[in-house]
Amino acid sequence: MFAALGIFCLLGYLIGSVNFAVLVAKKHGVDILKEGSGNPGATNVKRVLGKGPGNLVFALDALKGFVGAGLPYLLLRVEETPAAADIHFTVCVAGFVGTLLGHCFSCLLKFKGGKGVASTIGGLLVLLPVPILIGAAVWGLVFTLSRYVSLASIALGVSLPLSCWLLPLFTKLTFGQPEFWFAAAVAAFNVWTHRSNIGRLLAGTENRFVKKA
Repeated sequence: MFAALGIFCLLGYLIGSVNFAVLVAKKHGVDILKEGSGNPGATNVKRVLGKGPGNLVFALDALKGFVGAGLPYLLLRVEETPAAADIHFTVCVAGFVGTLLGHCFSCLLKFKGGKGVASTIGGLLVLLPVPILIGAAVWGLVFTLSRYVSLASIALGVSLPLSCWLLPLFTKLTFGQPEFWFAAAVAAFNVWTHRSNIGRLLAGTENRFVKKA
């Protein structure tokens, strides 16, 4: 098991280290590290280059998370028992964590990177599909009301452990301790990566998307 954890975490890190924001922006003749907020992520690409390139980067980053978390499901065969399922989930989490670390601290960008929101969504479509779909709805609502991408992303992260806690109370869905604490860890990491945005939100200097006439 420990060997599988290390292998898939490393594979995930290498996948995550490929930064599509830099590649897409470079194709448009732009160094995204020197434009806008300087963050190599989908939001900054969308702000600098427009909706098309920004959405493309978001989709590719989400695909990274999906592949990183999904590889163990494709490559590992486990017994159909609850204990084996927990081990399988843990190995998938290792692949996801590796991908997220690679995206946020890319070895190809001197250990810099994006916020990891799109990659988180892609990975959670594999690991926690219902909570992340609820989180996506929360993101859309908060963004529509506030026009702050960062605030919407933070709300999405916080909604994950809340969904794992509340859904079993009102539906037939069940989540074990591994799923809940994993969701809580993702929420905490999401808040940590947005710590500079939180400071700007509190200071009233955070950039917001304003509809153009």
